[in-house]
Amino acid sequence: LTGTSREQRAFQYVLAHAIPGDPHHILQTFDQWCYHCEHLSCVGPDKGRIVERVLLEQAPLRVLELGTYCGYGTVLLAQGLPPGARLYTIEGDPRHAAVAEKVIRLAGFSEQTVELIVGPSEEVIPCLREKHGLMNANLVFMDHWKRCYLRDLRLLESHQLLAEGATILADNVLFPGAPHFLQYAKTCGKYHCKVHRASLEY
Repeated sequence: LTGTSREQRAFQYVLAHAIPGDPHHILQTFDQWCYHCEHLSCVGPDKGRIVERVLLEQAPLRVLELGTYCGYGTVLLAQGLPPGARLYTIEGDPRHAAVAEKVIRLAGFSEQTVELIVGPSEEVIPCLREKHGLMNANLVFMDHWKRCYLRDLRLLESHQLLAEGATILADNVLFPGAPHFLQYAKTCGKYHCKVHRASLEY
C-alpha cells in the first residue's frame, strides 16, 4: 500500500533509529524491526554469532560475500574484519543493492573497505580478479539463491579465487536446502565439512 518495498521500509526504520557509524547498533536496529515489524531474510543475531566466531578465529584479509540483500550480513562481516582487510559483496538485484549501499555507508564503511558489486554472481565471479582486483578470497560467505551455491563454488574453484586453506561459510544448506552443494562439499575430497545447527532467522 505504501508503494515501498519491505527492504526500503526496514531501511527507513534503521535510518530513523540507528546510530550512524555504529555497525553493532545498526544490526541491533535491524533485529528489532525483524522481530517486531516485518520479517527479512537477514542472517540474524543467532547465526551472526557463528559468522563472528569464524572471523575472530581466522582474521581473513580478503572476504567475498555472495548475496548482499539489504546489507545486514555485509555489515556483520565488515565489523569483524582485521585492519587492512577488504570485503567484496555481490548482489544480483539492483533494488536490494540500492538499499544495501545506503546501509553499508550508514554503518561507516568506505568503498576501500567494502566494495558492493551489482550483477548476477555467475557473471561477476569470472571478472573478480581483472575488474575488481580480488586475487583470491580467504573467506567466502554464501547467502544468495541456494540453487546457485554449487555452481558458484565450482566457478570460484575454476577461476582459482579460493586462497589456500580458504573457508566457505554457507547459510541455509539444510533448509530451504542446498543438497547438491552439500553433497559435493562432503564427497569431492577438497574440503573438511562442519554443519552448524541453528534456527531460522528471527
